[in-house]
Amino acid sequence: MKKVAFLSVPGLRKKDLASMPNLSKMMEGGSQSKLTHSFPAVTWPAQSTLLTGKPPSEHGVVANGFYWRDEDKVEMWTAWNDKITAPQIWDRLNERGLKSAVWFPMLSKGCGADYVCMPAPIHNPDGSESLWCYTKPKEAYGTYRDALGHFPLKHFWGPLAGIQSTKWIADSAVVAAKEYQPDFFYLYLPHLDYAAQKDGPDSEAASKALVELDSVIGELREGFEKSLDGSELVWVVASEYMIGAVDHVTYPNRRLRESGLLTVQETDGGEILDTKNSRAWALVDHQFSHVFVKDADAPTIQTVRELFADTEGVAEVLAGDERARYGMDHERSGEVILVSTSNSWQAYYYWMDDANAPDFSRTVDIHRKPGYDPVELFFDPATKGIPLDATLVKGSHGAPIAAADSEGVLLCSAGGVFDAEVSDVEVSSELEGIFHV
Repeated sequence: MKKVAFLSVPGLRKKDLASMPNLSKMMEGGSQSKLTHSFPAVTWPAQSTLLTGKPPSEHGVVANGFYWRDEDKVEMWTAWNDKITAPQIWDRLNERGLKSAVWFPMLSKGCGADYVCMPAPIHNPDGSESLWCYTKPKEAYGTYRDALGHFPLKHFWGPLAGIQSTKWIADSAVVAAKEYQPDFFYLYLPHLDYAAQKDGPDSEAASKALVELDSVIGELREGFEKSLDGSELVWVVASEYMIGAVDHVTYPNRRLRESGLLTVQETDGGEILDTKNSRAWALVDHQFSHVFVKDADAPTIQTVRELFADTEGVAEVLAGDERARYGMDHERSGEVILVSTSNSWQAYYYWMDDANAPDFSRTVDIHRKPGYDPVELFFDPATKGIPLDATLVKGSHGAPIAAADSEGVLLCSAGGVFDAEVSDVEVSSELEGIFHV
């Protein structure tokens, strides 16, 4: 019986395969395609596009977080699967009686797959966290914990991010494959994300990460082949998005504040962005940002357009129907979208003096910051916290990739499945097609 294992690997480039013998061996006799990515090429939208076959304008995931205007609420990294407004591959496979397992895509909580594992630490009343994972069935995490220990959350993101988290994901997937025998298994393997952003995609640390990930992939292959013995196993590996080198950073919220459009609240814990009363503010996400304009005021939108029109590090300023160029004409999008140049990224900082920075700015706090903060990968021994130096970041993603050496790949252990060039919106249907062959 045919089974499919789909690995989503952020930052995997065609040229990286030369350093990954286990992955190359897995694909012997198969095919290699060029994979093109939709905008924005960041985690939540990229995964949603791969799994639905739809652009953000249809699946509704426009960033790694949302601003709910009616609640005046910024939601970063906490949303559940119901935020994806298009059917996903496991929904369609279930209609055909096929079982799916989903390991660690960021919007998988509450999804329709038969088996799920996703980090979900318990937030205690005293502010501490207890390690845990959301699983389906609910009691499954106890099995993985007993076999492997708790999911190493501290190695999943932040200054200690490392191969330990990816290895746990792979090892627990092997346990689940043996127990449940799913027809389709999705695995998110994030390891290449860390060093490429922190030190650059061609750094020594990034090269080391390739070797570490390849070792885990070799173990995963061996484990799956034993667990799914007797089945015809087809491996598919996709570059979730590409990471490019950056040497520049822009600060949209500081620019908006200097222009009198953004306001803050003074608190004992530092300045807090006042999203309710600001005429315009930016939810930033790697190499793009959504600028939310109060009441969609047309003169303010025009002011924002003009403000960023000739800004270093900003390649495009899109408003209104122009957002449809990237399938971002959705009600959840900002009234204006800023797209970075390939060498630049955007930081969420809105304070003008570090002495007024909010307390959470120097911590790994992915939920309270109004945007994504890759500086959380660094540690400042002097303050024993996160530095406030956005220039430390050497790699980013999200904007359209232009460099030829940053070409994404779609690998398949079976031949004749994919064309020589594939768009991410085509992957979902092609994965389903494997079960017809």
